Amino acid sequence: MTELAGTIDVLVVDDDFMVARVHRTFVERVAPFRVVGTAHTGEQAIEAVDALRPDLVLLDLYLPDLFGLDVIPRLRTAGHDCDVMVITAAREADAVRGAVRQGVVDYLLKPFDYEDLQPRLERYATQRGRLLTTVVRGQADVDRVLSGAFAPPAGGALPKGLSVETAQLVERALREADGTVSAAEAATTIGISRVSARRYLEYFHAIGNADVALRYGTTGRPERRYTWRA
Repeated sequence: MTELAGTIDVLVVDDDFMVARVHRTFVERVAPFRVVGTAHTGEQAIEAVDALRPDLVLLDLYLPDLFGLDVIPRLRTAGHDCDVMVITAAREADAVRGAVRQGVVDYLLKPFDYEDLQPRLERYATQRGRLLTTVVRGQADVDRVLSGAFAPPAGGALPKGLSVETAQLVERALREADGTVSAAEAATTIGISRVSARRYLEYFHAIGNADVALRYGTTGRPERRYTWRA
């Protein structure tokens, strides 16, 4: 395992070599994460964890030899306490329930892009830091660690750099839109930059007020389209 103040070592597990490469690129864009290896089968994943001792495993469920969730108990039996984040196309409720029972730290559905994975990794890093540094003097300390680990900011507290006034404008643009809205369209409507609009839209998505879907074109990366959740 990495040291407390050092990097967070990650093993990427996916049966598709190209997808694993993309995921690796995504992870390495987020500090302090570092990909130490990739695996493409369940057995390879188990061997890689034994050899590399990662802090976090990004685990696909549809592997050619094992169902991904069957990998986790084998890791525990072998004495590995690495965390597991499921990244999969599996939408079955049984898979989600099974992942929760296995104690995964997150469950991200494919397809996704960097903006979907980044906040989840950052939240994981924050929670991991809390778990490693907390001193339990009483119930309040326990509650502080467990509550809101993967939750959005409470109440009206916006992330640093976001203003209430602009958030209200973005919300209005979403509510009044006839269909889905892209960051570029929201930026034009409100009169702000596309990058700024994207930050507000992603914030609403993170707190559960907006849904996001990917629209695939003939070339380039898919476009993220947002809708206000009624």
